[in-house]
Amino acid sequence: MKKTAFIVLLVFCSIKSTACDICGCGVGNNYIGVLPEFRKHIIGMRYRYNSIITHVGVGGASTYLTTNEHYQTIELWGGFQLSPKWRLLSNLPYSFNNKLNSTGKTTKQGIGDISNTLFYQLVNTKTTLKNQQLLINSLWLGAGIKLPLGKYNPVDKSTSSSNNLFQLGTGSTDFSLAAMYDLRYYDAGLNMNTNYKITTANNDHYQYGNKFTFSSSLYYKINIQNKVTLVPNVGLVIEQSAKDADFNEVVDISGGSLTMGSIGLEATIKKIAFGVNFQEPHYQNLALGIIKANSRTMVHISFLL
Repeated sequence: MKKTAFIVLLVFCSIKSTACDICGCGVGNNYIGVLPEFRKHIIGMRYRYNSIITHVGVGGASTYLTTNEHYQTIELWGGFQLSPKWRLLSNLPYSFNNKLNSTGKTTKQGIGDISNTLFYQLVNTKTTLKNQQLLINSLWLGAGIKLPLGKYNPVDKSTSSSNNLFQLGTGSTDFSLAAMYDLRYYDAGLNMNTNYKITTANNDHYQYGNKFTFSSSLYYKINIQNKVTLVPNVGLVIEQSAKDADFNEVVDISGGSLTMGSIGLEATIKKIAFGVNFQEPHYQNLALGIIKANSRTMVHISFLL
């Protein structure tokens, strides 16, 4: 079973991406972090903040076109245990977007696209080792769908000198394949998540590229008098995005790759879970270098039902 889990995970990780939603801004972010443990259901709110700089000049210099774009998103999300082997994860975002450049400030806010992913637990083993320590091995495989609930404004779509991130939704129905793997020895563990989004063209003939996201975190559980559980974690996030298409024509200023380091902390007090995660870019090559991603922050509060 352990061998099967690693083989399946490697298959998911080796998929070559063809994607955009550049760096998780604008119309999408697939990072979910280390999920709080729940046996039945969980529901909560997540706050995400990220920003990018567009129209970056040679050597990272600012130009009269340089624009600072900021994306704040509040998500209502939930995890529902349909049976011991079936789990549904859902999220509905509400976004506050603004961008500032030499011509002024532009803002928009509203509901984003709703996503649902159904997971099946392929592997779930608990082994007691010779030293009486417990080794837990878990693998979930999933498939999802994103529905175009958020507003897509074709006026803001990409041109030869701009990108098309400043949207509340993609205007398209998209699909995804996902995997969640967890290996824990006593209180130390390794958590890995991967997601591959398959996009379609919207009614305005714009198609965001497919997107591949992989995250990995090392964590350690600290139990305080059986009342409070703290889970500090540190990890890596990798995103690969291909170029968008407008009327089947490739959009040059789109797509790319991004690698970030992450550090976070999860805390559970009875049936309330809190969490914070910070991500810092270490390598990026986005939209031919014209776009630069900044650090990201995610905070959540969740209730175990």
